[in-house]
Amino acid sequence: MYKKIYIEITNTCNLSCNFCAKNNRKKEFMTIENFTIILNKIKDHTKYIYLHVMGEPLLHPKINEFIKIAKNNNFQVNITTNGFLINNLDNIPIRQINISLHSLKEQDKVSYDEYFLNLFFKCQQLSKIGTFINYRIWRNNCHDIIKILEKQYSVIINKDDKTKTLADNIFYSYEDEFDWPEKRLGEGNKNKVGRCLALKNHIAILVDGTIIPCCLDNNAHIPLGNIFKDDLNDIINSPTYTNMLKGFNDNKKINPLCQNCHFYHKLK
Repeated sequence: MYKKIYIEITNTCNLSCNFCAKNNRKKEFMTIENFTIILNKIKDHTKYIYLHVMGEPLLHPKINEFIKIAKNNNFQVNITTNGFLINNLDNIPIRQINISLHSLKEQDKVSYDEYFLNLFFKCQQLSKIGTFINYRIWRNNCHDIIKILEKQYSVIINKDDKTKTLADNIFYSYEDEFDWPEKRLGEGNKNKVGRCLALKNHIAILVDGTIIPCCLDNNAHIPLGNIFKDDLNDIINSPTYTNMLKGFNDNKKINPLCQNCHFYHKLK
């Protein structure tokens, strides 16, 4: 069983943030039919799904239908969003919503006041029905956003705290910005030593059904198969999958994308 499986319901976004990797794939929105196929194929492999790899999930016109279908199939639903389209969500309780507040600094169309007015109101509604709200902040250049959170929730945020509860079911996570491994490809600074949780506790499924080891493989450099064509158990037992997993277990990165990834550089 996986701890979680990422499902990319769209690779289209309403923003174009400099910190985000770009995907060169055809822009698509997953159909309800394909989403249902995926849930049926992964139901014996996890109970936790994250509706995100690339793209903005709340941009999907069927987002609330997807949530209802997933819940009706006993999945715990998690969403990662930039928060601009938060009002597209119905008040349906899901496990957790991760909101990347640093996205606010990458646009000039919506004021801070308008953004947070909508966000705080909706998050309060969702938290009251049991959804965990996680405000994600990067340590560099987000002091103004931190001040807004402190004022809203009457707390003091210490930069040394990685996480802090702000209110019932509402908290923040305070982390360093990470580099996308694709951006490092070709630089020659490969690190072949290291472990990763990819394939051990999670995999990701792109909007076209391509299965990849993790959510940092934004352009499917490591395609393991396709959920619409292949049986997941066959993929798990394939040479590509088993060799990669054995490498991680032996503290070795065998794929060039992994060798350029620093996300779990300090993982023991």
